[in-house]
Amino acid sequence: KILGWTEKFLPQENFNLIRLPAVRKKPLTCVKDSKRETWTRQMDFIMSCVGFAVGLGNVWRFPYLCYKNGGGVFLIPYLLIVFIGGIPIFFLEIALGQFMKAGSINVWNIAPLFKGLGYSSMVIVFFCNTYYIMVLAWGFYYLIHSFTANLPWASCDNPWNSPSCSEIFHQITCNNSYANGSFANSMLNISSGLDEPGSMSWELTLCLMAVWIMVYFCVWKGVKSTGKIVYFTATFPYVVLIILFVRGVTLPGAYEGIMYYIKPNWSKLQEVWIDAGTQIFFSYAIGLGALTALGSYNRFNNDCYKDAFVLALINSGTSFFAGFVVFSILGFMAAEQGVDISQVAESGPGLAFIAYPKAVSLMPVAPLWAALFFFMLLMLGLDSQFVGVEGFVTGILDLFPASYNHKYKREIAVALCCGLCFIIDLSMVTQGGMYVFQLFDYYSASGMTLLWQAFWECVVVAWVYGADRFMDDVARMIGYRPFPWMKWCWAFITPCVCIGIFLFHLVNYKPLTYNTDYIYPWWGEVIGWCMALSSMLCIPVSLLYKLFRAKGSFSQVPHLNSRYSVWIHVSSVC
Repeated sequence: KILGWTEKFLPQENFNLIRLPAVRKKPLTCVKDSKRETWTRQMDFIMSCVGFAVGLGNVWRFPYLCYKNGGGVFLIPYLLIVFIGGIPIFFLEIALGQFMKAGSINVWNIAPLFKGLGYSSMVIVFFCNTYYIMVLAWGFYYLIHSFTANLPWASCDNPWNSPSCSEIFHQITCNNSYANGSFANSMLNISSGLDEPGSMSWELTLCLMAVWIMVYFCVWKGVKSTGKIVYFTATFPYVVLIILFVRGVTLPGAYEGIMYYIKPNWSKLQEVWIDAGTQIFFSYAIGLGALTALGSYNRFNNDCYKDAFVLALINSGTSFFAGFVVFSILGFMAAEQGVDISQVAESGPGLAFIAYPKAVSLMPVAPLWAALFFFMLLMLGLDSQFVGVEGFVTGILDLFPASYNHKYKREIAVALCCGLCFIIDLSMVTQGGMYVFQLFDYYSASGMTLLWQAFWECVVVAWVYGADRFMDDVARMIGYRPFPWMKWCWAFITPCVCIGIFLFHLVNYKPLTYNTDYIYPWWGEVIGWCMALSSMLCIPVSLLYKLFRAKGSFSQVPHLNSRYSVWIHVSSVC
């Protein structure tokens, strides 16, 4: 029937992909899973990708990396790596999911020896789902404390403020109240080190539980419900960011802050490449498998090539715009303190919890704007979180045989995922929880693991499966061939960039510290490296396992009839 070019679909459990000869007039039809959901509207897919890829990494991580690396000079390598690394792999993952109609594991049936790529992405996204939600729990905690007549972080008249807290902003608010005896430190009640976990915070535990419940009910019914929720969660943050931008640029000193942001400091150009590369992969959510899962719910003929450029523009544009918001406020803070902008705050992840709350505290009816801001922060993180959970659950459910069709298998899988992550998260609501959080952030879903994952994705698609073959597959889906730049990136440029930054990162590796003064113990770093290697080793270990379990000798290779180019991928090593 295959050689007779029938239009009937073959069973999903037997075949994953049928490649028909080039002489066939009708386009290739990928194997169809009749039971797989699809987006109700294509805009549901766009909004879900925006909600997932545009998140706290844009309004939280990007500004502090610019601040850390001297402002505008960071934008130069950032924009360069967007075009040689970010967009090509972003497009590759979405197109691969759309073509194979599978999640992050089964999508690698195109090259069964490298199915470890799917397991690796599952480990990374699991760790990311586990620790990322803590930022939402902190934001939810701030949101609850915003419903007061006077914001608790807007003055020095609080029991947690230290004597060094000084009131200089408009003669009523305090000088960086986060640094010494701050509201944030009061919330965390942080211990002296990783070896002192201390007691659990019942308030943070309740906030964490509430956020996980929200995530569960956003995900449990699948993309039919998720695609509707993101219309609000993905668009509302832009409204608040625009309001904060208007307020920020009207403050004295905002111009100097913006000039610091866009004017390059050329002396730091050699130092910013690692941060720029890792930020691209972190912000674009590359290597997590969630983009593949989202793409798998697309219609087969959806123009994913155009979608990739639109989504990349929205992602990087949001980061760039958020930088204007943050640096206009930092310029104001520097003007009020009479210091240089580079000295106004600590250049760490907490920068967003300094600049943004300070901005809302200076606005009329400050508690209202504070509540809106932290609600925005919650929305930014929630859509990223539940799409991450969706990607993980999709990969797990794809492992079940098609004949297994339990009525509540999705609801059970989502509940088990959320419950397991919540149990692990309990270690982060203790007094030593911040040290555990940073350990997860630095090692488990860091730029190093994402660079490793992206490198192998390019190698497998371009050199094992074939870049030209995949370009043909994309052309059959969207009706035209993408610009050859994509093929060149997959085959040469992007793998070289990924492995180059990866090796440079290893050579310049420095032990993990917290606030520059606390150095993690050796056993803490061992735990971190175990988390990193748990995903990175999935690829070579799975490869060796399949090779040694396969029948025959290594000299035997499957015969490929190039004349008919019939290539049937089965779920075992040929």
